[in-house]
This record gives sequence, structure tokens and C-alpha cells, in this order.
Amino acid sequence: MHIQKNVSLKPLNTFGLEAKAEVFVEVESVETLQEVLQLEIAHNNKLFILGGGSNVLLSKNFDGLVIKNSIKGKEVIQETDDFVLVKVGAGENWHNFVLYALSNNWGGVENLSLIPGTVGAAPMQNIGAYGVEIKEVFEHLQAVNINSGKIEKFNKEACRFGYRESIFKNIVKGQYIITHVTLKLTKKDHQLNTSYGAISETLEEMEVQYPTIQNISDAVIKIRQSKLPDPTQIGNAGSFFKNPSIDQVQYEELKTAYPGIPGYALPDNKVKVPAGWLIEQCGWKGVTRGAIGVHKKQALVLVNYGGGKGDDLRSLAEEIRDSVIKKFGIKLHAEVNII
Repeated sequence: MHIQKNVSLKPLNTFGLEAKAEVFVEVESVETLQEVLQLEIAHNNKLFILGGGSNVLLSKNFDGLVIKNSIKGKEVIQETDDFVLVKVGAGENWHNFVLYALSNNWGGVENLSLIPGTVGAAPMQNIGAYGVEIKEVFEHLQAVNINSGKIEKFNKEACRFGYRESIFKNIVKGQYIITHVTLKLTKKDHQLNTSYGAISETLEEMEVQYPTIQNISDAVIKIRQSKLPDPTQIGNAGSFFKNPSIDQVQYEELKTAYPGIPGYALPDNKVKVPAGWLIEQCGWKGVTRGAIGVHKKQALVLVNYGGGKGDDLRSLAEEIRDSVIKKFGIKLHAEVNII
């Protein structure tokens, strides 16, 4: 292992924000990770586990130990005529894994194409897009207990998946480091999900009558590229806020005052309201503050045009949240992890 001090994290976060790690180490195996956790430097410092850096806002320097999880590898651990179980290293790029699955005609993750980040972060926040969440193909994961250094296994039930939530974001936050994720993908009779968003319309534009999982992936990529800025061109972390869920009664009251408010029915008399719509109604879409701002095409995306500061982005996010509370009585929660 190579332990470094005062390391810039700018190339390791998709916002492209300058922040330094007091101590930094990159691990490429479970064994190395366990060795690092046994070191005195790991016990005497705050820890921050960094994956793809696509779901984090670095608002300041990190005065502790940053562990870059670069554990790679893909392995088929079980296969039948109908499905395959694939064990994937947490440090693998998520979209590259989706492309790998498609190249083998394995279905289940095509709607999750082009989501930034690593495989290890995917179950942590139960990534989802266009009607599909990772929990639908999730089998189990392995994680190292930070205190004991032991490897533990979590099945779907143990992860307690919710909307952009898992046990790793609340109850056991900061206690485990995910090392491998095992997914169950279909080999035939794929269940295609084309009903959400603009997938069906995009497939028609592509003149696809009988879509394959590859067609759906292509459509999702086309939609995402038309709406979301490329982090390599404009610093961003994708959707900054979660879509809030509110009571049906509150939604009906808001609909009286704002007839155009969109909503999607959820269980238990809840309604999901698009955070981007709420933010746009508060006048934030396209607003710029020097080097930072709100994307001109998607109000849910905060951006760093170059040279912006993480603390300024954090302040902007707080202003946006406060304005939505004032106008609609709805509190937005960040999907991005603010450090």
C-alpha cells in the first residue's frame, strides 16, 4: 500500500472541486483494505470511503483518512439456463458493468445505463432510473466491518432498501466498506421496462418496434445525454436532491393552488413529486453564481463551471431547499453526500 499525505481530490470527484485529503490511500484488494484498517492511522483519524466521486460534494478539505476503493473484478459464481449470478468488485465503474452485461445479453440493468459512479455505491443508495431500481436484481453484497476488519454478507432483506436508501446510508453508516456486489441477471425472457419516462417515445424515434435490452439501454443513454450535462465537460454530480414523497392530502391541497404540479402515486397514500419541478417553479433553473449554478436544462442538477468552491455549492443548495420549503412546504433532502 502507498499512504500519501495532503493529496488533491479534485480529479477524484465529478464536481471537479478542489479539496485535499490529509491522508490518502488507494486499495485494490480486500486484503489490502483489511491491512489499512489495522493501521494506527485508520484508528486515529476520521474515515471517508471514496468510490467514483460522483455522489459527493466536497465542501472543504478532509482532515482524516480517505480510502479510495478500487477493488475490481467480475466473476460468474452461478449460472443456469435462465439466469446468471455475477460477483462484481465495488471499484468497478457502474456503466462499464452495464455494458459488460449487455455484451453477454444479460438483462436487468439496461434501464440503469449511464448512471455515474461505482458498483459499490449502487446498493448503498439503491440507484434507480426509468422505472427500475438495483434492488430488483440484487442478490447480496460483501462488506468489511471497519471496527473488526471481518468480512460480512448482506442479503436483500438485510440491506433494507428504500427510495435512494439502504442500511448503509443510515443505521450502519460509516461502519462498513462494501467490497463486492452480486447481482442476478436474466439470460432469456428478459422483462423489458419501457413504460417510464420517455423510453417508449425515444424507441419510436429510433424506429424500434420490438426492443431488445440493448435498444432500451441505447434509448436511456440518449435521454440522459439530452438532459444531463457530461461531468467531463461541466462539473456535476447528477441529481442533487431526492424526489420528495408527501401525503396525498398535502398533494391535493397543493394541486388546488398549483394545478400543474406533477405527482406519482406511491403506497400508503403517498405521492412522489419531482424535485426538479419544484426547484424550477422557484425560479432556479439556469441561475448562475460566478463559477457555480443550476443547470439550464435540468433544475435538479447543480454545476461547477470551473473553479467553483464546494462551500459555495453547499450554500446554493441550502438556498434552493429553503425556497422550496417557503413556497410549497416541502423539504428537499440531498441525494449527494455532503462532506
